[in-house]
Amino acid sequence: MADIKTSWSAGEQRGQWAVSSADLASDDGLETAVVLSLFTDAAASDEDMAAAGLTNRRGWWGDAWAVVAGDAMGSKLWLLRREKLTAGTVTRARQYVLDALAWLVQDGVADGVEVTAEVQGLDRLALAVVVVRRDRPAARFRFERFWQGV
Repeated sequence: MADIKTSWSAGEQRGQWAVSSADLASDDGLETAVVLSLFTDAAASDEDMAAAGLTNRRGWWGDAWAVVAGDAMGSKLWLLRREKLTAGTVTRARQYVLDALAWLVQDGVADGVEVTAEVQGLDRLALAVVVVRRDRPAARFRFERFWQGV
């Protein structure tokens, strides 16, 4: 089964449907699942809100009707948008990605997920994600400009 392929556009800082031969491109759903998991805003916890002085918890509206109680979509990468690029920011970015993709292992889609967060230049943070699957080659995704200092 194929899904409409959703890719991350670093230049536009948003996901977009891919086009192939004047039609919507499709994929096996893994790239789309990774993009949506990382770049949909997860709801901030009470601790997140207090630490960042937030008044808006954000989050995906569909979580209110999750089929499995407590299931939530997205990542907390959005919390990093106003932060300086420090070692702590890099560590949190990596953890936010691991948290957002944990469902791939829990649901049996993948055997493991490996994440690298690295500073590029003086003001950019890049993410590398490897999704390890038993019966297929590892899927590799790179998000070069997901975060850039202002």
